[in-house]
Amino acid sequence: MTSSLTAGATAVALANMRLISGDSVSLADAERLVAPDHVNHEAHNEPVECRQEGPLGLLATRHWLRSAFGSLAFEILDVAEAGELVAVRCEMHVRHTGDFVVCDAAGDVKEAFPPTGREAVIGQTHWFTIRDGQATEHRANRDDLGMATQLGWVPPKPAYLVGMAIAKRRVRRAIAAGTAPWQASFS
Repeated sequence: MTSSLTAGATAVALANMRLISGDSVSLADAERLVAPDHVNHEAHNEPVECRQEGPLGLLATRHWLRSAFGSLAFEILDVAEAGELVAVRCEMHVRHTGDFVVCDAAGDVKEAFPPTGREAVIGQTHWFTIRDGQATEHRANRDDLGMATQLGWVPPKPAYLVGMAIAKRRVRRAIAAGTAPWQASFS
């Protein structure tokens, strides 16, 4: 991700979204845009690597999402800025090509949704707190039921439930081996 960024809060918030959706992102990119104590308040049901503060947590979230969605893009619909707060209303466009993992509070795999190959458009809002040219907090509202319906997760069919059990075992094995995509080193 190579672009010249202004210090404006809106520019920083939108650049943070490009960190998630961009094809090529480095740790240096994330360190420029994400404060060391950055908190993603939405990471509570993501793998534990995604829950860490700062750029490494954001990069782990990026890899977690990109491992499930081979195609991922944000269409920005509206942006509002008030001081340190930036609100972004968008649609996330995805194609489900890998296991989508949901974790419990302890970080154990709660559910794993195997790929369906389907596309979805998910309405979302993202709320960023920007200080000194870096994101310090992120919150979001997402239409998770709409995503689950579009991707064929609900209502679940018996064959898909079997696929979920197989995917859950596959993901747990990858985590135990340290090979899950979000466990990557970002140096």
